[in-house]
Amino acid sequence: MLMKLLQIPTMALEQRIKQEIEENPALEDLSDMEENSQSEEIDTAGGDDEMDEPNPEDVNNPDEEFDLSDYMDDDEYIPSYKLSANNTSSDDEHKQAPFVSGTSFHEFLMSQLGLHYLDEKQRIIAATIIGNLDESGYLQREVAAMVDDLAFSQNVMTTRQEIEEVLSVVQTLDPPGVGARNLKECLLLQLQRLSQTQQVQNAILILDKYFDEFTKKHYDKILKKARISEDELKQAIDEIIKLNPKPGNSMDETIRDNHYVVPDFIIHNKDGELELTLNNRHTPELRVNRSYVDMLETFSENKGNNNAQRKEAVLFIKQKIDSARWFIDAIRQRQNTLFVTMKAIMDYQQDYFLEGDETLLKPMILKDIAEMVQLDISTVSRVANSKYVQTPFGTFLLKSFFSESMQTDSGEEVSTREIKKILSDCIEAEDKSKPLTDDQLTEILREKGYNIARRTVAKYREQLKIPVARLRKEL
Repeated sequence: MLMKLLQIPTMALEQRIKQEIEENPALEDLSDMEENSQSEEIDTAGGDDEMDEPNPEDVNNPDEEFDLSDYMDDDEYIPSYKLSANNTSSDDEHKQAPFVSGTSFHEFLMSQLGLHYLDEKQRIIAATIIGNLDESGYLQREVAAMVDDLAFSQNVMTTRQEIEEVLSVVQTLDPPGVGARNLKECLLLQLQRLSQTQQVQNAILILDKYFDEFTKKHYDKILKKARISEDELKQAIDEIIKLNPKPGNSMDETIRDNHYVVPDFIIHNKDGELELTLNNRHTPELRVNRSYVDMLETFSENKGNNNAQRKEAVLFIKQKIDSARWFIDAIRQRQNTLFVTMKAIMDYQQDYFLEGDETLLKPMILKDIAEMVQLDISTVSRVANSKYVQTPFGTFLLKSFFSESMQTDSGEEVSTREIKKILSDCIEAEDKSKPLTDDQLTEILREKGYNIARRTVAKYREQLKIPVARLRKEL
């Protein structure tokens, strides 16, 4: 369980703690207790002068809320945990889908159908089409397969032609391009809604007749076959690049809640001295519920009545208290492990965290940090996974600071991240009409003292998600 707590980020930890508090009444949040206490003080101060007299039974039973007598009246009482089946392991992952309010992409499309005249059968077909759209707004299901789906699932007999007709209606909905079966159709649907200027007509011609050449940036072939000038081609491409290749995603962004990165660590530079703090803003202070401890002490003092129900009540309370104490200790261990590991990383990469220059990053692998903090490599890996650190130069994913090492011609060890930074800078500064090939990039790196193979350059370029030279070419 401790390993799982190490792996989850700060925001997920908050939800995990709330879940534990809900499941274990012996665990409580001190901040909630303070708020309730303050609320009671305000209510008392602002109440009427005449108050109801207290019930003597309430005074004598301050722990009325936790009275177990209601659960011990029946001689046939069997604890619920004896009736439950546990077919899961303590190491199993439990994932919960978050609930998001607002209108979904598919609901937005369905609402637009009311503006079109469709009979009942056509509406069923349209709903089936919309239900088969993916998040990007594309229809991934074959029309022939939907004919069978409608027949078997909804007893609606239709034809391929009828579905195609309804699909053409769905393709008129917003956002433009929705309901397309491929990228080509998606872009053409968007262009057809624009004012049909010469540039737009040329763009339609290029996508309709020379889509394959366009995707591979074989502009010379397009100029020759389409018989248009280079300026006309450039204007047509300008129209195409304004289009949205994933119309569904754009709609999703308008209804989706903003997601913010919450850093797990914060590094401050105070006059040349680095200071590390853990972000505990979302981690509540926990303690064992005192009422449960008092109940356990009461049961221990009155040992005369040791019937089965009483023993099981004592066992239940003890299990909840032990679980609460264990969870509190696990949270503390998590915080300590996170701090120690991040402190080692900060010390190891001190030059970078002081200056913010990526070329100052040293080669660093999990083993280096594991040896410094005397922890297992898997533990360090869990700490680095999905954690963010806020620095004076931005917020970064912790695992991005880990990289392999390479030797320069002078024998100096450098980080592969440094090489990737140089590679990225070279590509960013290249002449886009004549982009640098992998061979040329390899030669540039060798001139700078980084003697690496061409296939390694290609691998780094792919890791940076930079396409090959031909696809980076611009007119």
